[in-house]
Amino acid sequence: MDSPHDDEQMAKIKKELETNGCAAAAEMIQTYLDEQDNIQLNIGITGESGSGKSSFVNAFRGIHNKDEKRAAPTGVTETTTDPTPYPHPNHPNVTLWDLPGVGTTKFPADEYLKKVEFERFDFFIIISADRFRENDVKLAEEIQKMKKFYFVRSKIDHNIRDEEETQGSEFNEEETLKEIREDCIQGLEGRVESPQVFLVSSRKLHLYDFPLLEKTLEEELPAHKKHVLLLALPNVSLEIIIKKKEALQAGIKYRAAMSALGAAVPVPGLSFGTDMVMMVTTIRQYQVTFGLDSASLQRLAQTAGLPLDELRAVMTSPLAGKEINKDLIIKVLSSSVVDLSLTAAEEGFRFIPLFGIPAAMTLSSVSTYKSLNMFLNMLADDAQKVLEKALGLITTV
Repeated sequence: MDSPHDDEQMAKIKKELETNGCAAAAEMIQTYLDEQDNIQLNIGITGESGSGKSSFVNAFRGIHNKDEKRAAPTGVTETTTDPTPYPHPNHPNVTLWDLPGVGTTKFPADEYLKKVEFERFDFFIIISADRFRENDVKLAEEIQKMKKFYFVRSKIDHNIRDEEETQGSEFNEEETLKEIREDCIQGLEGRVESPQVFLVSSRKLHLYDFPLLEKTLEEELPAHKKHVLLLALPNVSLEIIIKKKEALQAGIKYRAAMSALGAAVPVPGLSFGTDMVMMVTTIRQYQVTFGLDSASLQRLAQTAGLPLDELRAVMTSPLAGKEINKDLIIKVLSSSVVDLSLTAAEEGFRFIPLFGIPAAMTLSSVSTYKSLNMFLNMLADDAQKVLEKALGLITTV
């Protein structure tokens, strides 16, 4: 189902087509798609020294702590001395900022927001490895006057392990998590409006409250920022993969419309060539968003502690483990009789007087829409299989 924003945008495109013609409408669509790809999202990650900020920044971006080139430095002491941006490796318009600990000598609590340039952030995540301290609460009190913030209680896997060793057979994980959450909230009540604490392990994002944090962020961000965040989220659950697929699917109609407008040009072969360029670019975006490109798979293998070949082995689509290029797309489309027939019919209709061009436009749009949906489904299925393997849900290949 299209969103009200999509309906409004398509109405603008239709009006542009009626007023200024196909070329102007196609340009409007491309401008809109480019704008969507370049919306900036800045997330401030803060907390006291040693709270696990840097580990969270790395885990969110799918980066191992030992990655010397891309990882935010981690350690038991404060390793962040200045606000440091860490762009998402696949979505550079999304930046996580590793902020210095609250209350350090260089960044005292009463000057903190001014020194980190508060205005540039879309929201903040305040992290603590135990109960939230006075500095955390003061910071939240100031942030809530203007922006959203979220409390994250980190290193939960350590607490669970310690409690299990201490309690032995009497250990109850659900009760332990409940006690930790209530203890954190108790220290915030009365000073922070409706405090909510998310229990997270940066080493095991698929467990505990990280999926709930993802869902909460989606619900509370403006629509255009929500889309940007969703595509950059780590694939830690099937639900995230499904949401990414739906978000990418919503953009196919714009590309199908561009394909139709390109088919209006009465030059044999031009529409097909233009569509191929657009398809390669779009399918590469799908591959990267699902974390199935070579670099993303290598990072996942490192963080999951699995051989890269084992992750690749579970993928079954004809795109699996391959570089997306024109030859590969044509090869896959050639195995689809329907898509091949539509493309051939489109070229044939161009030479029929009066209704040839409108018919070619319709066929081009349908062909592009069907093809992109087919490739999107292939990659979403592969992403699910890779996730299950990485989480240990698939034991054989």
